[in-house]
Amino acid sequence: MNKVNEFQKNGFITLNNIYTTEEVNQILALIESVNSDKPTFRKSADVFAIRQFIKELPEVKELIFNDKLKTVIRKFGGVEYFVIKSIYFDKPETSNWFVSYHQDLTISVDKKQEIKDFTSWTVKQNQFSVQPPLDILQNIFTIRIHLDATDEHNGALKVIPASHEKGFYRPENINWQEEHETICGVEQGGIMLMKPLLLHSSSRTTNNKRRRVIHIEFSAIDLPDNLNWSEKEVIGLG
Repeated sequence: MNKVNEFQKNGFITLNNIYTTEEVNQILALIESVNSDKPTFRKSADVFAIRQFIKELPEVKELIFNDKLKTVIRKFGGVEYFVIKSIYFDKPETSNWFVSYHQDLTISVDKKQEIKDFTSWTVKQNQFSVQPPLDILQNIFTIRIHLDATDEHNGALKVIPASHEKGFYRPENINWQEEHETICGVEQGGIMLMKPLLLHSSSRTTNNKRRRVIHIEFSAIDLPDNLNWSEKEVIGLG
């Protein structure tokens, strides 16, 4: 089975050697230089996060979208795909933060608007989120860029392969007689691609090692009724 078919079947895939050590260090240096006293920054004992990451740090765009990553986006998505959401997060060495099994069911948009089949509206720090219809979620894929080597001891994602094919899948309905769990270890400078409907979780850190990840979501479709993606960023893949 080729890599694209594997991704479509299982809903995830890991690829290493997308960034060199030098490129990773350049990205980290930019992150460390940014002013973190903004509403889009979240700081706690268990996690440091930057929402709207590419908007907040536009200089990082050229480093992130190197030739290797552009090739991956073209191969697994297509030239019509663009950024719709970006987050950087740092899970510190002593983090007790864990995330139970879930699907990523919301998107970030520019305003609240009553539209058929768009539900569960929320707003945090002027960021509107909503659960869109299934077909919009099925068009999205996520790339997680690993700035640290990650395994089961520092919060590598655990996933249920092919669960993205089952539509909306409540974690309490997981049939562990049929499903199995896979741990997605990724080397520093590697990436993980995943579908948002894939059931996934992550554990607490137990090995005293950081996990710094850039999470970027992509879509190839515009939203209906004058609703817009809040972070639409065209990459230039053609």
